[in-house]
Amino acid sequence: MHHCAMFRNMTNKENTEKHSTTHFGFQDVEEAEKQSLVRGVFDSVAEKYDIMNDVMSGGLHRLWKNDFISDLRPTPNMHLLDVAGGTGDIAFRFLKAAGGRTSDGDSPAKVTICDINHNMLKAGRNRALDQGIFDPIDWVTGNAEMLPMPDRSVDAYTIAFGIRNVTHIDVALKEAYRVLKPGGRFMCLEFSKVDLPLLKQIYDVYSFKIIPHFGEMVTGDKDSYQYLVESIRKFPSQEKFKKMIEEAGFKKTSYRNLSGGIVAIHSGWRI
Repeated sequence: MHHCAMFRNMTNKENTEKHSTTHFGFQDVEEAEKQSLVRGVFDSVAEKYDIMNDVMSGGLHRLWKNDFISDLRPTPNMHLLDVAGGTGDIAFRFLKAAGGRTSDGDSPAKVTICDINHNMLKAGRNRALDQGIFDPIDWVTGNAEMLPMPDRSVDAYTIAFGIRNVTHIDVALKEAYRVLKPGGRFMCLEFSKVDLPLLKQIYDVYSFKIIPHFGEMVTGDKDSYQYLVESIRKFPSQEKFKKMIEEAGFKKTSYRNLSGGIVAIHSGWRI
């Protein structure tokens, strides 16, 4: 990049501060650019997000999300913050599993959905109306790295297939810790590292040869799918991500692989 030559005489520290880079798929981009690049991807695919998930997972994402909610064990009175969940996939499942008002007077469960992307939130609201879902859902535009929520305000925090798109994952994890009540639970569902050699070979061919072409056929947008595949490969391994969750302050951390490690469910508690 030509502008780098202009700052050749700066100290390494100054250069890092002014030109910190991160990955956008397999590309290196300036940190300040990643958020808008990711937003562009999801602006493009928002209206066909269900189809995108089916293409990316071969339809398995529905089963993975069901497992995720089963692990969370929703109950009445629980307030869930679902981050990067604009289309409502996790929220709708959570509310159904939690049930309504109980005989002993418990209040119904509540969800706040926080997503940085307006188009995704719009798609989620439309889906809720289409499915006749009128449960208590707050649709909030916000950044995972700077949540518009008070300290210690929610019982559970979930993020499904969203944290790998965050520029500073460590900051997002600290924000999750901040907004959880003591005794609250962090849960993340994310594509991870396959731990079976033969499955990994098949998965790599499917990811890099088939998914982008399916994406182009379905949405006319090959590049967004190429980014999504690459972003999966850049995400930390299960053990590395577990350590990041611990470094954010969470205790009793654990993970569980699904489908041979294609995805993993990570969990941690604010004690």
